[in-house]
Amino acid sequence: MQTHDETSRASTSEDSQGHGPFTSSSGQPVHAKHSEDNSPAHSEEHQHGGIAKYMLVFFALCILTTMSFFTYSPYWPWRDQPHVGWIFMIAVSCTKALLVVLFFMHVRWEANWKYVLTIPAAMMAVFLAIMLIPDIGLRSRMVSQERLLHMARPSDERLLEKAHAQREEHPTTAH
Repeated sequence: MQTHDETSRASTSEDSQGHGPFTSSSGQPVHAKHSEDNSPAHSEEHQHGGIAKYMLVFFALCILTTMSFFTYSPYWPWRDQPHVGWIFMIAVSCTKALLVVLFFMHVRWEANWKYVLTIPAAMMAVFLAIMLIPDIGLRSRMVSQERLLHMARPSDERLLEKAHAQREEHPTTAH
């Protein structure tokens, strides 16, 4: 059973967290003052940084998208190494997803429970990706004869490149 002092302390601690009735040290209710600074819209905008922060994130997303398209331009320095472009695009995509989740989904301003939800999910995603590596690496080990006949091989790629080079050397003319 709580005494009057314990009750007033409990309700005062609720005030500091932002819920419950407003009380004075004597335990009597105090009416909240309504001003511009205490309005929910103002405190929400003040807490999240206003529209300028969202515009900055939007421009960052635009720049990151441009960087992704840059990998297909003639100015990309690693055109002969597609894996570099893929890794770069994955990094850019992860960065864009992180910005969207943090700012537009307001996860940046959530309580610390967000880590309880996101860290195990991220660990599970990494675990599942690692568990699929043997399936991808060993996919041609035990296949049927028919599938083996139609499966792509590195020598097929070389033949296609050779045919493409010959077609460029001897172009056919339209009649």
